[in-house]
Amino acid sequence: MLHPGPRNLITDIAGLTVGHATDEKVCTGVTVVLCGEGCTAAVDVRGGGPGARETEALAPENLVGRAHAIVLAGGSVFGLGAADGVTTALSAQGTGLQLRRGSPAIPIVPAAVLHDLANRGDKNWGLDPPYRELGMRAVRAAGVDFVLGATGAGRGARAGLINGGVGSTSLHLGDGLMVGVLVALNSVGSALMPDGKTYWAWAFELQQEFGGGGPPQQAMDLSDPAPDESRLLAIGRLQPGVNTTLAVVACNAALTTSECKRVAMMAHDGIARAVRPAHTPFDGDTVFALSAGNARLGSDISRPAHIARIGSAAADCLARAIGRAAHLSNPA
Repeated sequence: MLHPGPRNLITDIAGLTVGHATDEKVCTGVTVVLCGEGCTAAVDVRGGGPGARETEALAPENLVGRAHAIVLAGGSVFGLGAADGVTTALSAQGTGLQLRRGSPAIPIVPAAVLHDLANRGDKNWGLDPPYRELGMRAVRAAGVDFVLGATGAGRGARAGLINGGVGSTSLHLGDGLMVGVLVALNSVGSALMPDGKTYWAWAFELQQEFGGGGPPQQAMDLSDPAPDESRLLAIGRLQPGVNTTLAVVACNAALTTSECKRVAMMAHDGIARAVRPAHTPFDGDTVFALSAGNARLGSDISRPAHIARIGSAAADCLARAIGRAAHLSNPA
């Protein structure tokens, strides 16, 4: 029977650590996934208003196809500065590509941002946005155990009309194979069904990880997939780029960059299962995929089937992580 890993976090994938840094005054933050000496990586973008950095370095047709860290940040375009802080901190530690003896280490640090500029936080930072410093703080805070909910990149996030936040899950597939997910939920769509209490992801929940509410207790009209548009318009949410769900999915199998890309593509289904509507023109939905281990899948005709299994598990984990993010960011 499939079950979560020991922590039910993305850090059940050996070699990965996660750190948060939160600025309560600004009501924003940064979350970083550190990849040790580097992981094979890829990215897939499905939202209509993304904000990102160094994603082209992960394209299968390009040279690098690896990452030393993945940064998720609030702050819209200003949040991309968090990757500067992470890059500087990792280089100072000697982590990164060493292209010439004596030259600084060059970390590959792709990043994606969500829009939280319309929340109650003080955004009058002038010429000194906080994100570079938050990136460095997140690196210092990284470990295998980390908190979930309204923290880090999810501190100022929203999900439809409720709080968004950070969620994480894992799944043990047997034969030593593990999949894990981290998500920063800031969607224009809702994580809740029209009754306002049942999670769209309820069917994927394991071990009551987001409250054990189960299926809806009454029939509902599901013909209109949109949340309350008038209220979303009133609070400025229905604008291109002002929402986004960001995720990192990882496994401990040895994958190529192209295979990571396929896993990222499949994992997006988890957003569609847990948020309605998903991948809208107003969202910047972005999923990174990491190969953080050396579990062998073989090279025969069965290998594509293994990739499909990993991608399917990543989608399920992402749906669960979204439910967990919403649940822990909205205490009863």
